[in-house]
Amino acid sequence: MQTLVITGAAGFIGSNLTAHFLEQGFHVVGLDNFATGHRRNIEPFLSHANFTFHEGDIRDLATCHRVVKGATFVLHQAALGSVPRSINDPIISNEVNVSGFLNMLVASRDAGVKRFVYAASSSTYGDSASLPKVEDVIGKPLSPYAITKYVNELYASIFSSTYGLETIGLRYFNVFGRRQDPDGAYAAVIPKFVKLLMQKESPIINGDGSYSRDFTYIDNVIQMNALALSATQPEALNTVYNTAVGDQISLNEMVHLLKKYLSRYDASIAEVPIVYGPQRVGDIPHSKASIAKAQELLGYQPQYNFAAGLEEAVAWYWDNLK
Repeated sequence: MQTLVITGAAGFIGSNLTAHFLEQGFHVVGLDNFATGHRRNIEPFLSHANFTFHEGDIRDLATCHRVVKGATFVLHQAALGSVPRSINDPIISNEVNVSGFLNMLVASRDAGVKRFVYAASSSTYGDSASLPKVEDVIGKPLSPYAITKYVNELYASIFSSTYGLETIGLRYFNVFGRRQDPDGAYAAVIPKFVKLLMQKESPIINGDGSYSRDFTYIDNVIQMNALALSATQPEALNTVYNTAVGDQISLNEMVHLLKKYLSRYDASIAEVPIVYGPQRVGDIPHSKASIAKAQELLGYQPQYNFAAGLEEAVAWYWDNLK
C-alpha cells in the first residue's frame, strides 16, 4: 500500500482529496494546524484504518520530516489563501506559503519522496491581460499572495533539476464545492454568497459584477491531482498545469445562477437584492484558463462545467448549512 501525505488535510480541498484517496486504497497521512481548516472535515476519516493524522505546522521542519517519513507521494495543499489576507499581513503569508513550502520540499527530498504535487495558483498570472491564460505566459504579481505562489513554482523547479524530486504544480482557478467554509473575513465568494442568500441577506459584489472567473468545481480538482500522481511521461513531470474548466463566468452570472438554484428550495431567495460595492485591491479583472496542456499531457477532461458543479454545491450547502 502506497503512502500519500496530504498537507492542509482539514481544509476544503485537502479534506476532499483525503476522502478520494482513501477510497482509492492509499494510506493517507494528513497534516493540518487548523489555522483555516476544521476538525469537522476530517472527523469522518479518523476511524479509518488507513488514515493517520498529525496536528502540526509546516513552518516547523521537524514536523514536516516526521510526517513525510515513508511516503511515496505528497499532495501539498497547506497554505494561507486569500489576496486580501496577504495584503493585510504579508509576513504571515510569506512564512506559511514560502518558508512552509520550502520545509515540505526539503523534508520530501530527505525522505526520498517520489513525487511532490502542490497547489499552485491562477494568481501567478498577475497583470497579464492575455486570455485564455497559458502556463508559460505570466505577468507581474498583483499581491503578496501571488508572489508567494510564484515563488513556490520557482522552488519546485529547482528541487526537480537539482535534487531529482518529481514535482507538478496545479494552478487552481477559483475552486468551489462541498466543505468550502462560508464564514470568516476571507471566505471565498461562492460559499459566502450562498450563506447570505439562504439567510435572505444581500451579497455585496465588488465592482460592477463584470469581472469574470474560471470557477472550478472540486471534483475537477480531485481529477487533476489523481492524474498528476499517475502521470508517467517524462514531459508531463516537473512543470505546472492550469486546473480549471476553460470557461469564464462573470460575478453577475454567478449570482444569477446561485439565486436560480437556491430558489428551488426557497422561492423567496429569488427576490433578495444584490448590492454593488467598490472594486477590491489586487483583483485580476478576468480569468479564463487554457486547459490544452493538461488535456495533452495528463489526459484531463473536466467532469463538471460551472453550472453543473454549482448545482451540486448548492444542494450540499442546503443540506449542511441549515
